[in-house]
Amino acid sequence: MQRSVLYNLSFAAVVCVVCAIVVSSAAVSLRDRQEINQTLDMQRNVLVAAGLAMPDESPTAEEISDRFSQIRQVVIELETGKATNIDPESFNPRVAENDPDRSRTAPPNNAGLSRVATHARVYEIRDDSDALNLVVLPVHGLGLWGILYGFVALDADIDTIRGLTYYEHKETPGLGGEVDNPRWKSLWNGRKAFGQDGAPAIEVARGRVGTPDDDPHRVDGLAGATMTSRGVTNMMRFWLDEQGFGPYLDSLRRRDG
Repeated sequence: MQRSVLYNLSFAAVVCVVCAIVVSSAAVSLRDRQEINQTLDMQRNVLVAAGLAMPDESPTAEEISDRFSQIRQVVIELETGKATNIDPESFNPRVAENDPDRSRTAPPNNAGLSRVATHARVYEIRDDSDALNLVVLPVHGLGLWGILYGFVALDADIDTIRGLTYYEHKETPGLGGEVDNPRWKSLWNGRKAFGQDGAPAIEVARGRVGTPDDDPHRVDGLAGATMTSRGVTNMMRFWLDEQGFGPYLDSLRRRDG
C-alpha cells in the first residue's frame, strides 16, 4: 500500500514537471509570433487613424507592411518636442511609462494618468518634398473601467482631425464600448482640435451636435456612457496640451506652417 501511494505521488510529480516544460516551451516558441501580431495590430490601427485602411478592413501582413512604409516613425522628447535618435522599432512606450528612469510623475490632470513617459513615438506622413501631410499621435487615458489606448490623426494644419481609433479598452459593450463603432469614429473627421486661443477645445458632448462646419469642436456623445465620453475628452485635452504633445506640435507648426 505504501509503495502504491509513493508511486502515485511520483507519477503525479513527473506529469506536472512534463506539463510545465511543455507549457513553458510553447510560451517561449510563441513569444515572437505574439510580438509580431501585436506590432501588426498597432500598425493597422495607425493606418486606420490615418485613413490608409478602413475600420472594417482586414489587410494581410504584407499589405499592412506595404502601407505602413509610407509612415515615418519618430521618437520625440515630450518636454521639448524634439526628435531623438532612439530607435522607434525597439521603443516600447508602456515599458517606458512604468520605468522611473524613463518617465515622470504626471502633472495634475483629469485623464487619470499618474506617470508619463519622457519620450513618445509619433507617426508622420510626408510627401516627396518632405512637407507634412498628416501626423498620428498616440493617446491614452482613463475611461469608466480602465485605460483606453488609441490614436488620433491631425491634418497638415495641426488642427483638423482626420481620424480616431481605439485599439484597447475595457469599456462596456454597447455603451462606452461604442468608441469602437466606425460610425461614431467617423464623426471626428473634420473637427477642430484647438480653439482660437490655441488651447485644446475638442470635446465629446452630451447628446448630438452639428456638422464639423456648424460645431467644429464637439462630437456626438456616447449614449449611456457619460464617464467614457468624459474620459475621451480629458485624454484628448491632456495629450494635445503642453504636458503632452504641445511642444512637438508647436515645432511642426514652425517647421511646416
